[in-house]
Amino acid sequence: MQADRVEVSWDAEKSKWQVRIQIGEEVIHRHCDSPKNADEATLRAAAAKTVADEGYEVDPAKITIRR
Repeated sequence: MQADRVEVSWDAEKSKWQVRIQIGEEVIHRHCDSPKNADEATLRAAAAKTVADEGYEVDPAKITIRR
């Protein structure tokens, strides 16, 4: 099943990257342990793995990264 939208943003409260996965009306929030200064390729790969771990698929080029 394809995720509709995937967004990665820094969660200052937890000092971790948060991956927000949207599938229709459902939204799943997960954190990943990449460093704050991680490059885009690293963040896209971490987000794609997180999405896959949840049982969904996403095109890494369509992942939005908010710094």
